[in-house]
Amino acid sequence: MSTLFFVVAILSALWGVYNFIQIAAALEKRGIHVNMFLARIFFFRYLNQYKSITMKETGKVGHFYYAYIVAMNVALVCVLIGLILRAR
Repeated sequence: MSTLFFVVAILSALWGVYNFIQIAAALEKRGIHVNMFLARIFFFRYLNQYKSITMKETGKVGHFYYAYIVAMNVALVCVLIGLILRAR
């Protein structure tokens, strides 16, 4: 049963990576250079820039932001559940 949660966590993490790449592409399209090699370091800066830019443009936060947050939270919860089940 714990394997199922680990698989869901991996798929969710991959979905989160996809969403972050889409966020980077959206920032590049709006003229903000995103360094993909340093994306781990400037990670929160890029998320906040995307959030603020989409808020200014449309009045709402862009959907990639929420998709990323949900995907990473699902991955975290599934890993924790998988570890708890495996420890039993």
